[in-house]
Amino acid sequence: MRANPVLSAVLERYKNGEIPLDRAAEEIEGLRLERIGDFACLDLGRAVRCGMPEVVLAEGKAPAHLAEIAVRYAETAGRCVVTRVTPEQVAVIKTACAKKGIAADYREAAQSLVLSTGPAPEPNGGIVAIITAGTSDIRVAEEARVIAEEMGCTVRTAYDVGAAGIHRLFPALKPLLDADVFVVCAGREGTLPAVVAGLVDKPVLGVPVSTGYGYMGEGRAALASMLQSCSVISVVNIDAGFTAGAFAARVANGGKKA
Repeated sequence: MRANPVLSAVLERYKNGEIPLDRAAEEIEGLRLERIGDFACLDLGRAVRCGMPEVVLAEGKAPAHLAEIAVRYAETAGRCVVTRVTPEQVAVIKTACAKKGIAADYREAAQSLVLSTGPAPEPNGGIVAIITAGTSDIRVAEEARVIAEEMGCTVRTAYDVGAAGIHRLFPALKPLLDADVFVVCAGREGTLPAVVAGLVDKPVLGVPVSTGYGYMGEGRAALASMLQSCSVISVVNIDAGFTAGAFAARVANGGKKA
């Protein structure tokens, strides 16, 4: 079984005398908490405990506070993903990262910022396919992509293959059929995940997207449709790209930690 890279790094730091035994034990147990001022309490043991990347939701956070949180996570875990980030927040975080020698990669399509102090995660063999019904769904799909890649998966995509022109779907599916799991993002009436699930023999995860208007608009009709699917699918919440990417990576990785 492949060793957990975060755990291996902790043990390597202890072996090299960089941290004492009690600090190594605390990190391994995944119980590290750290307060930043009076506005944040960071769970610094999550990567060791759960095998999940450190992910910070930017919505509602002051840029200066968000920068402190993200930089501290990157310093501790080596990597940190900031989701739903605004251009103003990106500018402040990048300035803070530059002072600390931390790389900051802005993924505009995903509205996400990836902070790192080292190389990207090594591929672990898991393959995640991400499909969107339309181009309006790409922002959520790309958020899922960032998370799945941070968990060591190879991600293959097929965008704008929606049910309104179903003939587009079949050639798009062909190069994706060896994927371990399919993430299907769709707004409006949310038909596509059920259709895909009727064509592939792998788990399908439906992601309702907040496109659509009028009665049950903003993703509500898509969510209801996916929950009522006669095909076997699982469903996450509206616009939940992070959740979809993380869960799909867990499936693709066979349940083992990233």
